[in-house]
Amino acid sequence: MNNIALNTAARTILRVVLGFLIASHGWQKFNEWTIAGTQGAFAQMGIPAADIAAPVIATLELVGGIALILGLATRPVAALLVLDMLGAIILVHASAGVFVETGGYELVLILGAAALALALTGPGKFSLDHAFFGRSSSKMRVLA
Repeated sequence: MNNIALNTAARTILRVVLGFLIASHGWQKFNEWTIAGTQGAFAQMGIPAADIAAPVIATLELVGGIALILGLATRPVAALLVLDMLGAIILVHASAGVFVETGGYELVLILGAAALALALTGPGKFSLDHAFFGRSSSKMRVLA
């Protein structure tokens, strides 16, 4: 079934929920753990260049999550989040197995898969990307 209304609703729901969860993780890194605490945790987990990676990832997650909620730069933000989640799986979670309760990758995997789905499909009609770039004559239509 190729129902445009259902497709639009599904992409909007996925984008907003993923954006909320990602932004929450970024907010946590800034406010609950602090950047200094996040840098320390990243270093302890063996993440390379933790002093640089922590603020970059925290900013990507906070700003990128908000951008996803708004549907702004959805495809590039989602692609960056896929890389973020792949890094988290490879560098931190893979060795702990599947389940999140043991530090595993199940949450990171589903967040990465959702980001990949948005990078491939785009934000949908109810997005700033569509409002700004959705015209067929727009050179930036690929973002919509």
